[in-house]
Amino acid sequence: MGSLEELTRQARALADGGAHLSPEDDAARQLQICNACRYCEGFCAMFPAMTRRLEFAVADTHFLANLCHNCGACLHACQYAPPHEFAVNIPRAMARVRQQSYTRYAWPRALAGLYQRNGVGLVLVLTLLLALGLRAMMQQAALGAGFYDWLPHNTLVAVFAPVFVWSVCAIVIAVRRYGQDMRRVTTAQKGNAQSVGQATHHALTLRYLDGGHGDGCNNADDAFSHARRHAHHLTFYGFALCFASTSVATMLHYLWGWSAPYDLPSLPKVLGVLGGLMLCVGTASQWALKLRRHPLQGDAAQNQTDYGFMLLLWVIAASGLGLWLARGQACMPWALALHLGAVMTLFVTAPYGKMVHGFFRWMALNRHAVEQSQPSSLGLGSD
Repeated sequence: MGSLEELTRQARALADGGAHLSPEDDAARQLQICNACRYCEGFCAMFPAMTRRLEFAVADTHFLANLCHNCGACLHACQYAPPHEFAVNIPRAMARVRQQSYTRYAWPRALAGLYQRNGVGLVLVLTLLLALGLRAMMQQAALGAGFYDWLPHNTLVAVFAPVFVWSVCAIVIAVRRYGQDMRRVTTAQKGNAQSVGQATHHALTLRYLDGGHGDGCNNADDAFSHARRHAHHLTFYGFALCFASTSVATMLHYLWGWSAPYDLPSLPKVLGVLGGLMLCVGTASQWALKLRRHPLQGDAAQNQTDYGFMLLLWVIAASGLGLWLARGQACMPWALALHLGAVMTLFVTAPYGKMVHGFFRWMALNRHAVEQSQPSSLGLGSD
C-alpha cells in the first residue's frame, strides 16, 4: 500500500488536472484509501471483495468495478470525498473502469471506442440509414396486411441472421476474455451451483442497487429511493418479454407455420405489447433519473453511451408498438423499416456498450459468491 504522502500527492495532482493516472490506476489509489478506512465495508459487494486484496492490479479493478452497481451510497458516506484532498469518489472511479473494461475485452476493440465516443449520434445515424435501406428493399412490394408482404421472411432472415450471429460471437469473445482475467485475480478458480444461483438471484433482483442496506440508492442527493431499481427492472424485464415474444413467434413460424402478424390474445402479441410498454416506461424513467443525477455520481464522459443505449431501446419499443397501430395503414412500411433498423442497430452496437455490462456483472457476482465461500488469503476468514 502506498504511503500517505504518495496518496496525497496523487490526489493533489488529480485535483490540479493531472491526467497521468489511468482510470485503473486512479481506482487503485482510491481503493487503497478505502481499504485503510473500511467505513463502507458493510455496503455493496464491492467492499468485502476489496478487503480481500492489498494491491489492485488492472484485472482486480475490472472485477471490482463490475461488482459496483453505482448506487452512490458510499459517496455520501465518505469522509474523503471531494472537496477533500484525497478526492475519493468510488462511484465515478468504478464507472470509468467499467467503461474501460467494455473496451479492453471488446472484439474488435476499435468499434468499442467508436460507440463510446459517439453513442447517441451513432445510434441515430445507423438507425436512420438502416431504416432507409430497408424501406428501399420494400419499395417494390405490393401493399398487404402482413409484414412479409412488405419484406419476405427469407429476405429478413438473410439480412438479420449474419448480423445477429456476429454480435453474439463478439459478446461471447468479450465475456470469455473478461472471465480469463478474473480467474487470474480471484481466490477461487471454479464456480459451483450455489455461486451460480446466488449470482443469478442478485443480478435479476439488482440486490446491490440499494447499496446492500435495503433503503434504495442515491440519485439527485443523499436521499434514498428505489426509483432507479424499479426503472432498471422495467427496462430489463420489458426487454426480456420482447425477446420472448420474438422467440415464440419464431417457433410458431417454423414449427406450426403460423406467420406474422399475430393478433391478441396470441402469446407473441401479449408478450410483445406488455414488454414494449414496460420497456418504454423503463427507459424513459432511466433517462429522467439520469438527467437529475448528482454530478459526482458517475462519469459525464459516458453520457453518449448511456443516452444512446436508452434511446435505442426506447425507439425499438415505441416503434414496435407503433407498428401494431400502423398495421394496414399507408405508413406501415415506414414503421416497419424504423423498427427493424433500430433492432439491427442494437445488434451492431450490443458488444460495445451497456448490453455487455449485464454479462460482466453476472460473472463478477459469481466470482464474488465463490470468494465468499472461501477463507480469505489474508487470514481474515470468510465474509
